[in-house]
Amino acid sequence: MEQKQPSMKRRSDINNYHGRHIYMVTLATEGRRPWLAQVSGSSEQPVVMPTRLGLAVKACWEEIARRHPEVKLLAFQLMPDHLHGILFVQSEMQMHLGQVISGFKAGCNKAFRQLQAEAAPPPTHSQGAGGEGKGKPEGEDEGKTREEKEGENERKTQRGSAYEAAPPLPLPSQCRLKKDDKRHGLLFERGYNDLIAKDFDMLPRLIAYVKDNPRRLLVRREHPDYFRVRFGLTIAGQTYAAIGNRFLLYRPEKLQVQLSRRLTDEEIAHHVARFTEAAHNGAVLVSPAISKGEQAVMRQALNDGLPLIFLTPWGFNTFSKPGHQYFEACAEGRLLMLAPWEHQNERVDLSRAMCMALNEMSRQICDEKTPPK
Repeated sequence: MEQKQPSMKRRSDINNYHGRHIYMVTLATEGRRPWLAQVSGSSEQPVVMPTRLGLAVKACWEEIARRHPEVKLLAFQLMPDHLHGILFVQSEMQMHLGQVISGFKAGCNKAFRQLQAEAAPPPTHSQGAGGEGKGKPEGEDEGKTREEKEGENERKTQRGSAYEAAPPLPLPSQCRLKKDDKRHGLLFERGYNDLIAKDFDMLPRLIAYVKDNPRRLLVRREHPDYFRVRFGLTIAGQTYAAIGNRFLLYRPEKLQVQLSRRLTDEEIAHHVARFTEAAHNGAVLVSPAISKGEQAVMRQALNDGLPLIFLTPWGFNTFSKPGHQYFEACAEGRLLMLAPWEHQNERVDLSRAMCMALNEMSRQICDEKTPPK
């Protein structure tokens, strides 16, 4: 049997994608090319300027609700190389959600081709022997019929001023792919990522995440070293992928947080106070946060703005980013996330052996005196 490859685009095995659900959908441009929008300004006041292609993509997204009355569109955010959209399937659909997204992508591809054609340079005209052009002049409107001119003016009117002011689409020659290359799409990568909301209480968090994307991008630009995924970081003979402030490993005091699952709430509260006091005094707390007590300590330290090294069993890929609860800590340089194992799309329950291995790695990190490689 062929082994599954790690993927961010694999569908849920327990959802048929026809019924009533809220989905957050993410699509990335082919090759992660920044074709959809420009993000500028500051993290306090981000500015998103869609390209002409981005405006066309937004129009195609809005078309989903008109073509599929069962679907309500709740949020949408263009980014340079991807988009996020939240949609609510309000009633059972005959069509699979994947077919809805495929139709959306087909509309985007059509707009993409049209913009490519419009951006193509005009044909040159033959020159006479004396160097004077004998063909039709190369003026923008010369040689067009009245119907063609009127049709072009009508299209410009429909687009509106936002289209005319939008940045044009960059058209690198390498964007043209072989028709038989099934590994790639045209405008977007093949497939898409979806996150299914467990309940309506999750919806405000999803909407906030989508709308916060431009600010998060600018924060990452302001602190690129903290958000870049680094592979091959070796500590005490163990190799990790890392996101965050690696210089926390150089701090003189690192304190392992390892607590029994059998602790009472009162005992946990005691350890939370003990460890956070040590962190306030300069210690860096290190833990995979497995047990209830370890999670309470790390959560309190995170809320208090204290330095943390967190070991995660879920590996990173090139595009991995810290989750919502870790993002600000990462931006402020007070968090380092270490992943000793390769990225896996499907999460499994931690085994006892995995827990023991993570705790042993935490101990080694705290004991290690040699700078990491």
